[in-house]
Amino acid sequence: MLASLINVTHLVQVFGYPLLFLVVMAESSGVPIPGETALIAAGVLASQGKLHIQIVIPIAAVAAIVGDNIGYQIGRKGGRWLLERPGRFYRQRLQVLSTGEPFFERHGPKAVFFGRFVLGLRVWASWLAGANHMRWRSFFLWNALGGVCWATGVGLVAYFLGNTAGNAIEAFGLYGLAAVLVAIGVFLSAHIRHRRHAAAATEDAGENRPRNAP
Repeated sequence: MLASLINVTHLVQVFGYPLLFLVVMAESSGVPIPGETALIAAGVLASQGKLHIQIVIPIAAVAAIVGDNIGYQIGRKGGRWLLERPGRFYRQRLQVLSTGEPFFERHGPKAVFFGRFVLGLRVWASWLAGANHMRWRSFFLWNALGGVCWATGVGLVAYFLGNTAGNAIEAFGLYGLAAVLVAIGVFLSAHIRHRRHAAAATEDAGENRPRNAP
């Protein structure tokens, strides 16, 4: 993982935003290349001032959405045949079918959204959605939400970890770190809501107090 991150970091540093867009889009459309690793590398470079995180995240999100829609069209026109066709990555494609297709049939929107965060399923999730003839409007909505959340979450994790991102991701797992950040965000949000409710209750109590009260 770390060696791959170092290699991809060098490529992203040399070719910048266009390479990030192409790699993420290609992975999302069904080509098994390290799109997420490219996003992590871009986030690390942004933490070093070599890229801008406010540009990295939108580029990755748009690339993911565009690529997924390409994959959806491929899947709709002949996705199952392409996934079952002998050739490169045949075993991986069959594994995606056996695990992903039943889940898509039962939970289409959830599968589109959460498939963005699962290695393997991220590559062929859009194909499965198209092959199962999921309604395009529903696919586009959940795919866009997943792409934006994925790009934001992964990009910010890499950005805030900076130079330690590779070692930390290798030790704890990217999604373990992302889960910690989400948990912190949920805790802070709950804390802020609690303080607002407490302040509102105090204000209401003050308004309802009799004017002649001490």
